[in-house]
Amino acid sequence: MRRKIPSNSALMAFEAAARHGSFARAADELALTEGAISRQIGRLEAFLGVTLFERVGNRVRLLPSGDRYAAQVRESLDRLERDSQYLMGQPKDGASIDIATIPTFATRWLIPRLGRFQGRHPNIIVHLAERMEPFVLAGSGFDAAIHFEHPAWTGMRTHRLLHETLVPVCHPALLDEAADAASLDRLPRLHRRQNPDAWQRYAQETGITLTNPGIGPCYDLHIMLIEAALAGLGVALVPRLYVETELAEGRLAAPWPEGQSISKTFSLILAEPIRLSDGPIQAFADWLLSEVHSLPRTS
Repeated sequence: MRRKIPSNSALMAFEAAARHGSFARAADELALTEGAISRQIGRLEAFLGVTLFERVGNRVRLLPSGDRYAAQVRESLDRLERDSQYLMGQPKDGASIDIATIPTFATRWLIPRLGRFQGRHPNIIVHLAERMEPFVLAGSGFDAAIHFEHPAWTGMRTHRLLHETLVPVCHPALLDEAADAASLDRLPRLHRRQNPDAWQRYAQETGITLTNPGIGPCYDLHIMLIEAALAGLGVALVPRLYVETELAEGRLAAPWPEGQSISKTFSLILAEPIRLSDGPIQAFADWLLSEVHSLPRTS
C-alpha cells in the first residue's frame, strides 16, 4: 500500500520556514527562492488539506496546527538525518544489533565481557537498551532480549543462560567475629522494591529467624542494593553473579547461606523465523553462549 507521506522537499521547506518564521530566511538556508518555498508549502497544505501558515500581506504566521506539525516534522527529519549519517559512517562490512536487557545484568555482567565480543567481531556494533519488563519482541525494533524466563517469550527462540541465586552480602566492617544467623537479624536489611517479600522467603527457606523481615529501605534496582551494601548501609539480598568480583576482592562478605528457592533464570531471546540478515545477531548469540559455558559450574 502506498504511504500517504508528503515529499521530502515540501517537509524541509515547511520545517525551515516554521523554524525561522520567514519564507525568505528559509529560502536562504535551503538555497532556493522565496517563491519556491511558498510553492512547496502550498503543495504541502493542499496535500494535508490543512492551512499551516496565515498569510497577511508579505508576512506569514504559523497557525497552531502548523506549530504542532512543525515539531513533529522536525523530530522526524532529525531522526532520519541521524540514521542516515550513522549508515554513511559504517564500514562496508559492518553491522549493528540492538539488544534489550535488564540494566543491572548489563552493567554488572554483560558490559564487562563485551570487549571479548568486539575483539572477535570488530565490525559488529552492539547497542544496549534497558527493559525491566518482558515485552513483545516482534516489531519492537530489537534483535534480541536478555531477560528472565517469561510467557511473553512464547514462540521465540530462547536459550537459557544463567541461574540467578540470591545471597545476603554486606560490607565486612559490619560483621562482628561471629557472623551467624543472629548477626544477620541484628543488621539493617536492604530491600528491592520489586521483590518486597524476598527476606521473608529467605528466612522461611533457611530457617534463620528475622525480626520484622520487611523493615528497611527499598531500592528499585539490584545495582542500587549492591552500592548500598558497599557503602555499609546494611545487608542486601542480591544475585551472586553480580557480586563475584567484590566477594573475591573482600569488598563484600557473604557468610550466610544462599537462597536457593528465590531465583530466576536469565535467557537469551531471539525472534523467529531465522532470516538471512541474522548473521550478526547469531554471532552475538554464539559468543554469549560460549561465555556462559566457560563459567565455573559454581557461578
